[in-house]
Amino acid sequence: MRRSAVSLRSCALVLLSVSLVAGPGVATATERTDCYDESAPLTVEERRLDDSLVPGAPAAGPELVERAGFGPLVTRFTTRLCEQPNARAAAEFVERRGERLWETAVARAQGRFDHGDLDSYDDRPLYWARLLLTRAVRQWRPDHELVPRQRAHLLRELDRASRGMSSQRFPGGKATRVMISGFDPFGLDDGNLNRGNPAGVAALRLDGRTFDAPTGRITVQTVALPVLWGAFDRGIVEHAYGSALLGRRRPDLIMTLSQGRPGRFDIERWAGRWRGGAADNNGVHATGPVPDAAGWPQPAAEFIETTLPHRAMLAAESGPYPVRFNTRFCSWPDSDRPGAGDPVCHEDGEPAPDAVAASGSGEDYLSNESMYRSNRLRLGLGGDSLAGGHLHTPVLNNPPGRLTGDRFTSDRHAIADETTILVRAAGRAVGHPIVS
Repeated sequence: MRRSAVSLRSCALVLLSVSLVAGPGVATATERTDCYDESAPLTVEERRLDDSLVPGAPAAGPELVERAGFGPLVTRFTTRLCEQPNARAAAEFVERRGERLWETAVARAQGRFDHGDLDSYDDRPLYWARLLLTRAVRQWRPDHELVPRQRAHLLRELDRASRGMSSQRFPGGKATRVMISGFDPFGLDDGNLNRGNPAGVAALRLDGRTFDAPTGRITVQTVALPVLWGAFDRGIVEHAYGSALLGRRRPDLIMTLSQGRPGRFDIERWAGRWRGGAADNNGVHATGPVPDAAGWPQPAAEFIETTLPHRAMLAAESGPYPVRFNTRFCSWPDSDRPGAGDPVCHEDGEPAPDAVAASGSGEDYLSNESMYRSNRLRLGLGGDSLAGGHLHTPVLNNPPGRLTGDRFTSDRHAIADETTILVRAAGRAVGHPIVS
């Protein structure tokens, strides 16, 4: 794998010159792209933008962005950012553009943005386009003063908006409301830059959708979560689900989605309050109890049990992959010394009242933590009667040495479509319409 010294300025011009789509507002060569310091430190995720899948090939991330037709959106952002007169204007600008990126990715996934030559179910262009935008903000050197706190605010607002978190709103009327989160691609090192995440695909495919059911309408809002311990520490899960749970139109069901095990779906029974230490997308490791998120009610619980209607989901005629209710959990042998010794695991039953979690049914990575945090918040906000839990999708295997392939595409379709069926089955089972 090689790293190419692609500058932000040249990247913007390349995206402009070879964009698959020309649209209103696309930058011209006379517009500013000279406000960037290419020596500014980047995150590990952003540095991967220069990596190619195989030696001699173009950088994989920008190529996926281009082939999805997102090039003009990125180019317009990098040129217009130079024109922002102050930090306040920049904050409004990055939030609007982040929302535009999310809306474009949703429209593409749902067949309403027919550009580029990638399959519409492909979630990867959103991930890589977001990184191109955050890299621009990190390298931006405006004419006016921009202190580190203000830059951090810009990055946070851009990131959250481009994940659907500033635009999630349930429509009025009688409906069962379902709130879903997916995840970014992960495990991108060692020749795996072409990885996608079917949970991210499902989130894009489901956002804003309404389904008819015997119990009434089901309406869905979704967001995409990062694969970053630090973002979880800063409360991104609580921000996403708290905004919905505190909203005037509260969801009846919350469900976190992530990619799990080969060949099957798992409805996870238990979330555990423990991080197992695996590296995130920035190469950061985290081990120990799941921290609290400042400013949110968070009852103390080592394990939280799902309240998803798992029987209805298991009974659904869903698709080619089997669906399992996974009841496994693990605890530490000495509750006074969590992390010491080998975990004691159980395939069924319930944790002892004094058990200290070593892993939930969904193990001990960020997927388990997304279930734990969202449902800890649900309970803290008085949502004991609301349905909540986690669904692991089958693994989507990436094609070796290529950006895409027929099997990769067909498997992604099958997993995402079956996820939709399971979400609809859960919504039908909850099925107690409310009037706003």
